[in-house]
Amino acid sequence: MFARENIEYQGIALPFFHDMTDEEMQMAALDCYEFMRHRHSVRDFSARPVPRDIIENCVRTAGSAPSGANHQPWHFVAISNPEYKSRIREASEEEERKFYAGGGGDEWLKALEPIGTNDDKPHLEIAPWLIVVFAQRFGHFEDGQKFKNYYVPESVGIATGFLLGALHHAGLTALTHTPNPMKFLNEMLGRPKSEKPTMIIAVGHPAADATVPEVAKIKKPLGDILTVCD
Repeated sequence: MFARENIEYQGIALPFFHDMTDEEMQMAALDCYEFMRHRHSVRDFSARPVPRDIIENCVRTAGSAPSGANHQPWHFVAISNPEYKSRIREASEEEERKFYAGGGGDEWLKALEPIGTNDDKPHLEIAPWLIVVFAQRFGHFEDGQKFKNYYVPESVGIATGFLLGALHHAGLTALTHTPNPMKFLNEMLGRPKSEKPTMIIAVGHPAADATVPEVAKIKKPLGDILTVCD
């Protein structure tokens, strides 16, 4: 991590590399695809508890993501406190009512129709955990002096992807939620103004009668998302 006393490059031997044959790599790539394609954003959660250490280990995975200049410009707040979850739901639904009343614009609202979302967000209370992702626009040395972080949206996006993958790997379901604006989260959770809340992730087990939008199973074919120049 960036620090005043460690600003020169010092190389060390690669700590670990999982060396595989081409055949093993092919199998590993397909295994990963088969596993991750069964990840779904679930809006119907069970109240079944999730141990704290599982959430902590998933956040550890997120913290291992690459970042601009290795500044690691993220912070995660994991919430199981029912009062906090209730307050987050109330504040989020207030913003969502404005959005669905027309603030989001006709085109955006039309695009959301097949997803079946609305301004009612019970999952924010039912899911055993909420994880709020904050992006740190700048950091501070121990003496309080400020320094700039780089590629913050990209870095936080990568870390969030790591987190979603880790949660799925741990047998959990998750739903991303992005009420806008989300400034109320800084004050509520005691985070500094230098941090921007980017996402609320509801985490837990799916309800027995959980459903997902049929349209969510429609993914672009490889030819539409990949160009190969070889």
